[in-house]
Amino acid sequence: MIDGINVRSEIGKLKSVLLHRPGEEIENITPNIMERLLFDDIPFLKVAQKEHDAFAKTLTKAGVKVFYVTDLMTETIKNKEVREKFTNQFIDEAGINEGGLKNELIRYLNTFTPKQFVNKIIAGVRKKDIKKIKKTSLKDYIIDDYPFILDPMPNLYFTRDTFSSIGNGITLNHMRTDVRRRETIFTQYIIKYHPKVKLKKIHLWFNRDYDTCVEGGDELILNKKTLAIGISQRTDAESIEKIARNLFNSKEEFETILAFDIPNSRAFMHLDTVFTMVDYDKFTIHPGIEGPLTVYKITKVKGKTKNTIKIKKETKELDKILSETLGRKITLIRCGGGDKVDAGREQWNDGSNTLAIAPGEVVVYERNHVTNKILREHGLKLHIIPSSELSRGRGGPRCMSMPLYREELKK
Repeated sequence: MIDGINVRSEIGKLKSVLLHRPGEEIENITPNIMERLLFDDIPFLKVAQKEHDAFAKTLTKAGVKVFYVTDLMTETIKNKEVREKFTNQFIDEAGINEGGLKNELIRYLNTFTPKQFVNKIIAGVRKKDIKKIKKTSLKDYIIDDYPFILDPMPNLYFTRDTFSSIGNGITLNHMRTDVRRRETIFTQYIIKYHPKVKLKKIHLWFNRDYDTCVEGGDELILNKKTLAIGISQRTDAESIEKIARNLFNSKEEFETILAFDIPNSRAFMHLDTVFTMVDYDKFTIHPGIEGPLTVYKITKVKGKTKNTIKIKKETKELDKILSETLGRKITLIRCGGGDKVDAGREQWNDGSNTLAIAPGEVVVYERNHVTNKILREHGLKLHIIPSSELSRGRGGPRCMSMPLYREELKK
């Protein structure tokens, strides 16, 4: 049972986490739609599942309780009314809201058990799955050549992005691309309707219904008072301000958000693709983000009835920003050791993206051997997982995990 959310750091001992094991949705990626689905290559599902199982086993051996999106969602929609409501919302948000297609799709999906249903909507529904489609609108005819009725959701195994645990609440995110927006409906329903998940009164620092975007890969918790959020290819400045106002008017201790203005490119997709916290005084980084950087320091200003915010623009090197924030000397560990060839190659395979399961103890991809050697030389304990196929989705161990509960840091 998930008893609540408690995350106030990136490195506190991890106690529970949410994952999604890649499924048949990977088999529905084709070269023609690969780019639209945000993939640069097509992973081999059988191997990707073995690698993901090794990831989950590594976490379990370290004492982390692993929950799966599909299990929680299956339990949620066993309630017939919830299932019906979810089905209609999911289909509507897929853009199927008129014509005979919607009715035929609902009839088809109603033939599945709850578990089969969840797996099928994640995998996607092909045209050939429904033998007879009644064409009653112009739209039904126009989409005739496209192979899918419901698009696959292959990015779901990057559970970090759809929501973020912050303190005792979450940001329920509005994803940048249409192809990923439906992913957040799962969290919405699990929170609201799961019979055993005690998150009904959870604080929402951001809601998926907002009209600006934020993704979890851009949200990092530096300590119990400070967040770092990237203004990036996937996250809007306006979203960060909304999070700040909601968070600063709660009972949480957070009082500062550092909004990092990072390059708008595939290599710098999210903040956690270019730096992650691995110990009290150590970060992995992409050499390209050392700086000088433009950072907007958003601080809480206490008011009589409502707190407001103050914004200050700063331009500094990353190590100086982090040292001032955390009150200690910071060591930046460069991906690939900063070597132009090694850093470029291993950054492509998320060498800077690690998952801390305790201070100084991190999960990393096996293929980033240059960076891993350097991490060991800095005294870090590594849990190395296979990654030949998982890495093809352009996300690392942090991307594939959503911490639900971390122990509080002792210093």
